[in-house]
Amino acid sequence: MDRSGRVYDELLVLHVQNGDRRALERLASRWHPRLLRSARRFTGDDELAREAVQECWLGIVAGINRLTDPTRFPSWAFTILRRRCADRINAHAAHRPRSDELTEANGPTISPRGEDQAALRQAFASLPGDQRIAATLYFVERLKLDEIAVATGVPLGTVKSRIFTARKSLKAALGE
Repeated sequence: MDRSGRVYDELLVLHVQNGDRRALERLASRWHPRLLRSARRFTGDDELAREAVQECWLGIVAGINRLTDPTRFPSWAFTILRRRCADRINAHAAHRPRSDELTEANGPTISPRGEDQAALRQAFASLPGDQRIAATLYFVERLKLDEIAVATGVPLGTVKSRIFTARKSLKAALGE
């Protein structure tokens, strides 16, 4: 996200903290698609992703007044999302089909020219969970390394290692 977008988000957070409901609606309209996209990558399941994002917004609304630094909103929001996704995965683990039971009908509908997109989705899905989360936050959401460290609750060196390993795995899976 560009600098002006980050500044606008910080301003929205400040307004939300001052009770401005419209600012919350604007913040949600800007962030909901990003959170949902990431939740889909984290969980690999549209329904779990929607549930996790809904719960994430409840957490954001409940805790936004405790966020002392509006510049930390992205990493704070993704931290909440990561936890909600883990909760959803754990709660539904017994009910989800194993990956070898999935059929093409269970997958996303992809346009004919979406072969590269499908390959990329499959490559991301094949990453171990921690690497998939770090790679999604870095490559898709464009968070900075220190923001990813905060969002995932691990040291910066671990984030760098996960992204390096994920990049290597993605290149190998995509034949690059």
